[in-house]
Amino acid sequence: MQITVSGKQVDLSDALRTRVSTQLETIAGKYFDHALEAHVTFSRARSFFACDINVHAGRGLQLRGEGEAAEANAAFDDAAEHIAKRLRRYRRRVNGHARDLAHRANPEAARQFILKEHGVNADVAEAEGRNLAEAYATVIAETQTEITTLSVGEAVMRMDLADQVVMMFRNSASGVLNVVYRRADGHIGWIDPGPQSVIA
Repeated sequence: MQITVSGKQVDLSDALRTRVSTQLETIAGKYFDHALEAHVTFSRARSFFACDINVHAGRGLQLRGEGEAAEANAAFDDAAEHIAKRLRRYRRRVNGHARDLAHRANPEAARQFILKEHGVNADVAEAEGRNLAEAYATVIAETQTEITTLSVGEAVMRMDLADQVVMMFRNSASGVLNVVYRRADGHIGWIDPGPQSVIA
């Protein structure tokens, strides 16, 4: 596995880099035949260290863990435990999912944009009946992404593993684009434009 360890305004020791690489290899080896790559980023805010781990574990399968602590080693341990906890929860499904990927169609390519709020306040624009596009008129980032064919359960699993709040996918049962998202109350929302969906 290709592992990149970097620091944002933080000097990292060789011992820390070695420890991070060894532990990530161990975690990946426990759950995957081979993970592709991992990016570990350390930063410091006030009196604590933050660690962000992003693992690309296979086609379309991303894992994310974050940790904070007074020391860099402890922050990494916290982030790695978040990833390991998610993997333990989904262990059987992740392994089965990895085997199923070989028989699935390639994911659809898509673009993802981040829009910056412009000078117009969205709430004010809506109240005045103005075009909401004016409130978010500036694209500040664009990335390539994939829309994968999944069951609703697999989409929720992937969203949780990647620590995302929303995921778009093509429903394997209906072939229609669907969205799952994490609600403010902690429950999962599911948007399916197809006729009378039933959870399998």
